[in-house]
Amino acid sequence: MAAAAAGEFRLGQRVHAVGDPRRIGTVRYLGPVEGHSGDWVGVDWDDGAGGRHDGSVAGRRYFVAAGERSASFARPTALSKGISLPDALRLRYRVEDFTKEEQDEMYVFSTSQKRVSVEFVGQNKVQEKLKNFNDLTSASVSYMGVSSIGPPDELKSLVPNLRLLDLTGNLFSQWQDISALCQALASVEVLNLTNNTMESDVTESPMLENIRILVLNNCGVTWELVEKFEVSFTCLNELHLMSNKLKMIMTPDGKFVQGFNALRLVNLEDNNIDSWDEIVKLSYLKSLEQLHLNKNRIKHVKYPSNHPSHGPLDDASAVPFENLQVLLLGSNEIDDFSSVDSLNLFPSLRDVRLSDNPIADPAKGGAPRFVLVARLGKVKILNGSEVSPRERRESEIRYVRLVMGKTQSNDQEEIKRLHPRFAELKAFHGIEDEKPTSSTSGPQKMSSGLINITLKCVGPSMGEKQPLTKKLPPTTTVGKLKSLCESFFKLKDIRVKLFVEEEGCPLPQLLEEDTASLMELGIGSGASIVVDEES
Repeated sequence: MAAAAAGEFRLGQRVHAVGDPRRIGTVRYLGPVEGHSGDWVGVDWDDGAGGRHDGSVAGRRYFVAAGERSASFARPTALSKGISLPDALRLRYRVEDFTKEEQDEMYVFSTSQKRVSVEFVGQNKVQEKLKNFNDLTSASVSYMGVSSIGPPDELKSLVPNLRLLDLTGNLFSQWQDISALCQALASVEVLNLTNNTMESDVTESPMLENIRILVLNNCGVTWELVEKFEVSFTCLNELHLMSNKLKMIMTPDGKFVQGFNALRLVNLEDNNIDSWDEIVKLSYLKSLEQLHLNKNRIKHVKYPSNHPSHGPLDDASAVPFENLQVLLLGSNEIDDFSSVDSLNLFPSLRDVRLSDNPIADPAKGGAPRFVLVARLGKVKILNGSEVSPRERRESEIRYVRLVMGKTQSNDQEEIKRLHPRFAELKAFHGIEDEKPTSSTSGPQKMSSGLINITLKCVGPSMGEKQPLTKKLPPTTTVGKLKSLCESFFKLKDIRVKLFVEEEGCPLPQLLEEDTASLMELGIGSGASIVVDEES
């Protein structure tokens, strides 16, 4: 990749270090540097990438860099302005002069370190396929220093049937280049521009109806820019905008995002969104089925009121998030049950992720999985795990028992406010109110109130123990059960801790409160308790 002379660079241009196409930066200064002869290029390197200062040297500021040590000055000969896309495709998919690394990809090594050809990626098949670039439907030229599409006719004739193009980590920055690329490659449906820092200026571009999936992760993209190219990408099904430091969804009228009629998936993961009001602006995208919001800073979720004055100007009867089926909210800051309960109001929601939020972390006072399953009546997949009919039934029964054990008030309105599904679930599963046992009750009557618990001993120093099934009063506390386990399994001088196993939960839930009863914890007949030793 040839180096360039100083006059061939421009401010805002993307470049990489000669010999290292992964060390990418943006040109921020062209000219002399005091105390040093000749021409210099001031570069602000992505992610620091070995910079030395912030754009100022010896007390003089030449430009403002993104970080305190993300900038440096380089001779023009130390920088490359990149290569064309056709050249990159030929380099990546050439059929002669394979490098050692490429050769190794075609073979595996036997136990005697002899190279054995792998048939499905064998050299003959690779060569046969790549003799004719017309057959290439998927291509990746990631981190190859691609900065231009070259002559459009050359690109079109080279890969006329390309459907997926991965341009991750290259030197594109101007939208006119992307527009020209999409025009030249009319068959491309998936375009990945991850880690190309795109400029915010979008000139009028032709209709680009071929693009179905557009990936703009870590491209410095704002929603204002997205609004500008909405007219061009009329058939877009998926839009990925991860890691763009987005905080707000700015629309022309400041209200709702309109257009994007084919958009089914919006990925806004790993951004800086902290207000649910910003997400509500997406609520009238009529085809939206998936919304990925993991790794933001959202604290509360509320289903928007369906009031005519809240809808888009052209459709007062529209239903917010009408077709949304998947909502991923992992690794946010949600800490209230009202946010969980509001998810029941989304008309089509079936797949929810709440993991790594305070409300879903029992270690931080959050709810265990069975509570979330019970409160989310329509959810079929929770935190990536399917909710089976059996898990739903057991979770709902256990949740009702939990509420009954902990609720002190008889105020039905207060119970409904705190536990909106409690009355419905209690009636659906036919659960009766717990009645105090009479002091004159005989043994048979007493036993009818007991629950069956299976105890499994797993501690490494406890020895091999067979599981035990015991009938216990629902008022048995965790502390009392620990003492019983020490007696049941004849554990001397071993302090135990207890876990309850739940279907669909990869790890058992620790029972921490010694004073809490099985009833208060929602543990009923058929539950499995794991007995382990204190570390």
